[in-house]
Amino acid sequence: MATAYIKDEQGTFIPASQRPDGTWRKPRRVKDGYVPQEEVPLYESKGKQFVKNKPTYPIGMSAEYVAAHNAKRDMEAAKSKSIPGLVIATETKKKKKKNKNKGVASLAEDLSKTAISEQSASVKKQRSANEKSKFTNKPTSNETPNKQISTMDPLKRLKNLRKKIREIESLEKKIDNGEIKNPDKEMLDKVLRKVEIQQEIKQLEANQ
Repeated sequence: MATAYIKDEQGTFIPASQRPDGTWRKPRRVKDGYVPQEEVPLYESKGKQFVKNKPTYPIGMSAEYVAAHNAKRDMEAAKSKSIPGLVIATETKKKKKKNKNKGVASLAEDLSKTAISEQSASVKKQRSANEKSKFTNKPTSNETPNKQISTMDPLKRLKNLRKKIREIESLEKKIDNGEIKNPDKEMLDKVLRKVEIQQEIKQLEANQ
């Protein structure tokens, strides 16, 4: 309960009041400018004052704009909840664009993994065939070890093989960069022959 203050010609004083036990307090005179205890403002730290006076929206943005923006957002959210399956158009476009970019990257990655896997299998198969040929294709006394010599000039053959390697590497680069999004079977077969051609080049270079 607020304390009552009375002013007269002699100044301000607090009138007599009754205590809870029934006894009475005497009137008490106070100085001019006295501030009652209940009217003294509570102390607040700088941090508490900053939080209390901190604006609820970004600096430079009016309260009207914030209210209109929040109302629009709430309206869109209410529409999407009221109609099952409804998706806001802007979000749909963003998702489609994101999924498209993700699909291109995923396709390039899958093609790269497939090519590496099939190349590895081709190398293993070639090694197995080479090991087997050591025992099954031994030359007889009437045959020479170099019987199966290519009829084509080795230098010309080597030049053609190197050209094919450059074409394959160019094709791989286009697939990785997304220039070729849907390579056909012929392109993939060409990429898979890279390891085989590289082995043939090494063999021709070793025989020179």
